[in-house]
Amino acid sequence: MDYLPFEKAIELLDKSAAQLLRDGGHEGEARQLQERAQRQLAHLYSQLTPWQRTQVARHPARPHFSHFTAALFSDFMPLAGDRAFADDQALLGGFAKFQGRSVVVIGHAKGEDTTSRLKHNFGMARPEGYRKAIRLMDLADRFGLPVIALVDTPGAFPGLDAEERGQAEAIARSTERCLSLGVPMIAIITGEGGSGGAVAIAAADRVLMFEHSVYSVISPEGCASILWRSAAHAADAAEAMRITAADQLRLGAIDRIIYEPPGGAHRDHALTIRRTATAIAEELAPLLGLSRAARIAARRDKFLRLGRTP
Repeated sequence: MDYLPFEKAIELLDKSAAQLLRDGGHEGEARQLQERAQRQLAHLYSQLTPWQRTQVARHPARPHFSHFTAALFSDFMPLAGDRAFADDQALLGGFAKFQGRSVVVIGHAKGEDTTSRLKHNFGMARPEGYRKAIRLMDLADRFGLPVIALVDTPGAFPGLDAEERGQAEAIARSTERCLSLGVPMIAIITGEGGSGGAVAIAAADRVLMFEHSVYSVISPEGCASILWRSAAHAADAAEAMRITAADQLRLGAIDRIIYEPPGGAHRDHALTIRRTATAIAEELAPLLGLSRAARIAARRDKFLRLGRTP
């Protein structure tokens, strides 16, 4: 287990319990320490600050795109390339089945170790990634398949090569394609939902968000660097930006929170994925009954209402 900076007390209890078990003959004491650690963990996670939630959202053991495609879907068939420049490994997708229904899955891939993180560019897509997403959404629309988007990115890649190939245009086109889809679309913020890089595949009929995920126009560090000229104020920025799932639900930017196991999704992938499956199924069912025109009109109205004073 990779413990986060604010979990030091939990780490100490877990290690003490493990040492007692290794020594032998102390199973009762070890169990008491484990139970105490679980109580402290539940209490700690019930009152996380926005900056602490940001750290949880970035935890390296959090479920990634590959975990979801393996456990949440069946018959996943990845499709590669944007048919214009290249294949972007930061944004993946393809055909799959969800509870027996054919769907198109799109999502950011961050990687799980140094080699795969470099391969997937830490989940930061270039223009060809968003153009691939557009191609996949076109296929979904043509064949009448719902779209499931799994969002986990610090933002679109800001490099010179991405800008030269039209990063802003690609993001705008991808967002536009989400809004014009005639089929149902559900987006889930599973970790970080960073800026236009997230919105480009999250302008959906229903936007769901994991309890300890974050969703914002810029990272806390980036905001702090602009406002305070120092990333050291990231915690203050996180507080001010209202980036948590509870904040986003109150603001109307998301439609539902998927609650995580005690201690975060990284501590229990199986339970997290079961809850995700339930949420998708419940949100998808009413969307399937709408006509194409009604679905597009409702989605348009949903996003036009954002930011309006009640």
